[in-house]
Amino acid sequence: MPPTLPPALVDRWSPRKAAPRLPGLLAGLVIFGIGIALMAAAGLGLGPWEVLHQGISRYTGIPLGTVSILLGFPILLLWIPLGEYPGIGTVLNVLVIGSATNVALPLLPVPTELVPQLAMMLAGVVVIGIGSGLYLGAHLGPGPRDGLMTGMHGRFGWSVRRARTAVEVTVLIAGVLLGGTVGIGTVVFAFGIGPVVQTALRVLDRETPADIARRDPDLAEELAGPGTVGE
Repeated sequence: MPPTLPPALVDRWSPRKAAPRLPGLLAGLVIFGIGIALMAAAGLGLGPWEVLHQGISRYTGIPLGTVSILLGFPILLLWIPLGEYPGIGTVLNVLVIGSATNVALPLLPVPTELVPQLAMMLAGVVVIGIGSGLYLGAHLGPGPRDGLMTGMHGRFGWSVRRARTAVEVTVLIAGVLLGGTVGIGTVVFAFGIGPVVQTALRVLDRETPADIARRDPDLAEELAGPGTVGE
């Protein structure tokens, strides 16, 4: 049985307190999904989880965003033994990001020249970072993949960065074997997304870095260096 939800989270995720933050949460998730579509259309490489999603998509014929949705639910089941707590943001993360990716991807051009590809890839990283800032700034629950890694941190005593590295290297290898795209975009995402999200949080979130560190030391540790955020 999953542990009882802490009273502080019950209060934070109550309808009265969550409702004012829902617009920012939803906007962030939609923007995040559009950023993934931009990177996918650029064809220069994706973040580790999206490499896996794209590999599964190419192997099965299921749309990229739908793979993200379908994979999100079994990942949430892994939270149970890890003692993590989903919020409304967690559930909406599973549903909205993948749906936004599916809607945006067919509408985007597919550039064939390197300069437009680079521009679209860089735009994707920035857009994902802005979406992450809006989504994380709502404080309504981590994404399923982030919760998996912070759960491993809590259960096994690993640093967040170590848990993230172990999981993302594993999914990256699996995605490559299934035909997902790895390239310069993967490298730019790995080293660029942390600073972009950190900047976005400073602009979009009224909580200071010290507030974030007190409220969520795992998030504070993650934002201190390179890494992915959001899903």
